[in-house]
Amino acid sequence: SFVIRNQLVEQFKCLEQQSEARIQLLQDLQEFFRRKAEIQLEYSRSLEKLAERFSSKIRGPRKEQHLLSSVNCWYLVLNQTRRESRDHATLNDIYINNVIVRLAQISEDVIRLFKKSKEIGIQMHEELVKVTNELYTVMKTYHMYHTESISAESKLKEAEKQEEKQFSKSGDLNVNLLRHEDRPQRRSSVRKIEKMKEKRQAKYSENKLKCTKARNDYLLNLTATNAVVAKYYIHDVSDMIDCCDLGYHASLARTLRTYLSAEYNLETSRHEGLDIIENAVDNLDPRSDKHKIMDMYNQVFCPPMRFEFLPHMGDEVCQVSAQQPVQTELLMRYHQLQSRLATLKIENEEVRKTLDATMQTLQDMLTVEDFDVSDAFQHSRSTESIKSVASESYMSKLNIAKRRANQQETEVFYFTKFKEYLNGSNLIIKLQAKHDLLKQTLGEGERAECGTTRPPTLPPKPQKLRKPRPRSIYNHKLFNGNMESFIKDSGQPIPLVVESCIRYINLYGLQQQGIFRVPGSQVEVNDIKNSFERGEDPLVDDQNDHDINSVAGVLKLYFRGLENPIFPKERFLDLISTIKLESSADRAHHIQQIIVTLPRTIIIVMRYLFAFLNHLSQYSDENMMDPYNLAICFGPTLMPIPEGQDPVACQAHVNEVIKTIIINHEVIFPSLRELDGPVYEKCMTGGEEYCDSPHSEPGTIDEADNCTEPHTSDDEVEQIEAIAKFDYMGRTPRELSFKKGASLLLYHRASEDWWEGRHNGVDGLIPHQYIVVQDLDDAFSDSLSQKADSEASSGPLLDDKASSKNDLQSPCEPSPDYNFGGVMGRSVADYAEYPACINSTYFHPQEKIMI
Repeated sequence: SFVIRNQLVEQFKCLEQQSEARIQLLQDLQEFFRRKAEIQLEYSRSLEKLAERFSSKIRGPRKEQHLLSSVNCWYLVLNQTRRESRDHATLNDIYINNVIVRLAQISEDVIRLFKKSKEIGIQMHEELVKVTNELYTVMKTYHMYHTESISAESKLKEAEKQEEKQFSKSGDLNVNLLRHEDRPQRRSSVRKIEKMKEKRQAKYSENKLKCTKARNDYLLNLTATNAVVAKYYIHDVSDMIDCCDLGYHASLARTLRTYLSAEYNLETSRHEGLDIIENAVDNLDPRSDKHKIMDMYNQVFCPPMRFEFLPHMGDEVCQVSAQQPVQTELLMRYHQLQSRLATLKIENEEVRKTLDATMQTLQDMLTVEDFDVSDAFQHSRSTESIKSVASESYMSKLNIAKRRANQQETEVFYFTKFKEYLNGSNLIIKLQAKHDLLKQTLGEGERAECGTTRPPTLPPKPQKLRKPRPRSIYNHKLFNGNMESFIKDSGQPIPLVVESCIRYINLYGLQQQGIFRVPGSQVEVNDIKNSFERGEDPLVDDQNDHDINSVAGVLKLYFRGLENPIFPKERFLDLISTIKLESSADRAHHIQQIIVTLPRTIIIVMRYLFAFLNHLSQYSDENMMDPYNLAICFGPTLMPIPEGQDPVACQAHVNEVIKTIIINHEVIFPSLRELDGPVYEKCMTGGEEYCDSPHSEPGTIDEADNCTEPHTSDDEVEQIEAIAKFDYMGRTPRELSFKKGASLLLYHRASEDWWEGRHNGVDGLIPHQYIVVQDLDDAFSDSLSQKADSEASSGPLLDDKASSKNDLQSPCEPSPDYNFGGVMGRSVADYAEYPACINSTYFHPQEKIMI
């Protein structure tokens, strides 16, 4: 990053040097023709001195400049100048009223175009610095989660060692020597160690998943950063030099052709020398000069080394992980990127076409053939005749003013479109890099090309019951109520609706295009709202079957309907006044001074919300919601304009305040050490418990897992043989893993998607669509098998949209309402006679078993 910044600085220096060299060159040419006009009467001797004078100026230290086509023309002009000798009056008028004016205009053009190109270059440099800074931030997040994963792993190993130590002690002691009263105490100690190990195992799994997500983000950003840097050095720098050169060579060629036209009419004996100059003018090539400049300063313009993945503390995984349970999330992100890229490419292609058409218009303006002055030599050589010809020519003041105005207007439009094209192409190259990496990781390309048989869509994964959120009995309304009173009464530091909606968007909607801007279904919004109002959580299930825009609409609806806005109306003018501060840091500091005066409960909610909005804005390349767009959506919601204030005048200031808070939330809000309470986490796994509070009361927890019965023995169940059709890797401890062709024993059908069975002496669940059942005596099982096989065989015939939907409903987004793992290896049928423990039915794949 340091090397790149130095290169960016040096690039501007080089381009500025080139601009200064051109201006100096043009000034020299103007001075040259002005002097030449004055010394026509003493042409022979004075002209030779003049040529020698300017020849000596270009023999300076910049010897390599003669390689440039424009400088080469200057060399030839000087050589030809030594041969000039005639038609002093005509040449005097042409030099003063035509050539010198053109050169002055070119100088103005060079200065103006360099300034405009520099503005775009500064923006491009800021974008590069921003991208590298974002890469550093993502890398630090990955490092943090990986450190937590290592810590959790070490604690888990420590618990395992304690367990082994305890078992060793138990084995060494003679059971007969233990007193009767000591045995319960030792059993209690063993249970405590086992419970501690289970907790640490769960913590380790959670931290490892967070680390995987953070690493994925890091790798994606790493790829995008490399792509942007490569594009800048390979394409954007070249385009920026083109902008600096815009019209320079063409205008200079016109000026020199004017000079050539006069010279050709002076004397035919000079045609040989003038042909050489004409050939050099024909070879004025901005592309060639650009390459020569870049070759001369190759150390400045060559692309830097690619950013490499920096593993943290021995992490050996250096690729995007597409294994469960992040596979579905990556697949969803892949399809969203694919759709976004298709739209962006169409839009950018239209911009490119407009850019090409504008460039062609500029080229037509800059290459108009107005350099022929032969008419001036076909009439009387008096001054009056020459002036009359010049007044009617292209160089008349009226025509100059009109053409210059048109040219500058077209230039402004061109640079606007050029800037838009650069921004669009930069965004496309970043998203395309992420898309290609995800495509490679998910294997979409290979599947489409090979067309070979692949395993069917994975069945819904059995899911543990989720513990209901502890909540007290409260009387305050959730929506359209007082949030501070609700928090105090309910014991929820973050209101359920806020926490649940943010969690759901974190899991399934960070890349959703236009989130918070695109409205959701009003019917679904009302249903979700009513569920929250009843104290329920309709988003608690780990399935993304809710519309993201509807969930986002519920979150905005909650804050919009609060009895007291989250930003008090009494502090409205204080907050608005911070906009007058130009420095972003000063503005954030003043807002922070206002925020600290608010109630503690409100600050905790605001800290949680704005941390989430900041995280959401980091995906603006994909969801198109940068901090400003989010501020437009949340400004009227969080900070309504009080009565008596001008809504039109204040709304822009409100949006700017919200934008400032989103960008600088870490500076504005107190840290966890300064203010204890729930904080937003970027990488959520989908199984987090709710925010605890000292005011929360213990709730009732389903004790279905406590119902334990021994598994039905092999002798009591008629076993059925089956052969595996595909390889299968179990996603939970209850799912069996096996290879294609493996022999399996089936006990009975647990559902339409699952069998209870055994493989390699281990009992567990076996997916039906991954096996071939050898013998089915049970008619019911037979019918289920035929139905499942027919559904599996029809799967590949579905259209792409249906296939994508099935992929999005893959097992890494588990169905929440049924649980096979929690009943210790027993099937649903085993509990038919135990209604207190389980209520089971056979079900369609989209239906659920309630435990």
